[in-house]
Amino acid sequence: MHVYAIGLRTRFRRITVREGVLVRGDAGWGEFSPFWDYDAAESAAWWRAAREAADLGLPAPVRDRVPVNVTVPAVGPDAARRIVLASGGCTTAKVKVAEPGQGAAEEADRLAAVREALGPSGAIRIDANAGWDVDTAVERVRALDRAARGLEYVEQPVASVDDLARVRRAVSVPVAADESIRRAEDPMAVVRAGAADVVVLKVQPLGGVRACLDLAEQVGLPVVVSSAIESSVGLAAGVALAAALPELPYACGLATAQLLTGDVTAAPLLPVDGALSVAAARAVAPDPERLAATAADPATVARWTERVAAVRAVAA
Repeated sequence: MHVYAIGLRTRFRRITVREGVLVRGDAGWGEFSPFWDYDAAESAAWWRAAREAADLGLPAPVRDRVPVNVTVPAVGPDAARRIVLASGGCTTAKVKVAEPGQGAAEEADRLAAVREALGPSGAIRIDANAGWDVDTAVERVRALDRAARGLEYVEQPVASVDDLARVRRAVSVPVAADESIRRAEDPMAVVRAGAADVVVLKVQPLGGVRACLDLAEQVGLPVVVSSAIESSVGLAAGVALAAALPELPYACGLATAQLLTGDVTAAPLLPVDGALSVAAARAVAPDPERLAATAADPATVARWTERVAAVRAVAA
């Protein structure tokens, strides 16, 4: 077991350092990196995903490349423009909105800068991380659709499934469900309520690649595979899911190694011509020098060791 700590280029989810655990099994490496707002019971799914990758390996792919989006945090327009231009050829951008302390004008300026950098043919999606109420969501989605000159979809604008359905009925922009899937006791509630046009699946929070494939089949909606800002070991499982889905109509949110200041491998999963190579993802393995460079301090290692023990006790 290796505990890593890697800096983020921009503050994300109120953190500036990404931490996690790499585990090794007979089939290779897996990653366990739930954020600290997940308790032991909720983190058990993340542990199952890590053990699946390490012990069982990953399903066979049906495609050899996975188109990906560049993720633009809640930064100013100049920084947003630079991020898109340095994205490795991504023609889709996911832009974070609903940042506490920011207003509609700042969001619109960010979207306009992203549109300028992408050009008229690029796709722009926004992610509010359930940060709005219904009225604010409807107002902002309409305004940001104009600022972006067309949005591909809005991801999780509000928290509850019922509110998600209300927003979907009120706006013309398609709605994607993320938290309402991965943090829900009943992911199918989104489908029954007619609350989403798209579902976002993340391997670790949902318990592994195979669990995600089963869920994708059940929901019967278009799927976008996204990351949890993992190292390239965790990203490799996301690429495996995207590569194994029967259909992949949207670019996936798996280019997030760009958000980290380092990685645990000498060959991080970075996009080329707007896509990740499935072969490269299946070959990802930690590098001894990079493991040493990203090793967490003893206090952090102790916290994660205790956390793994608690999660294993719940999962047993």
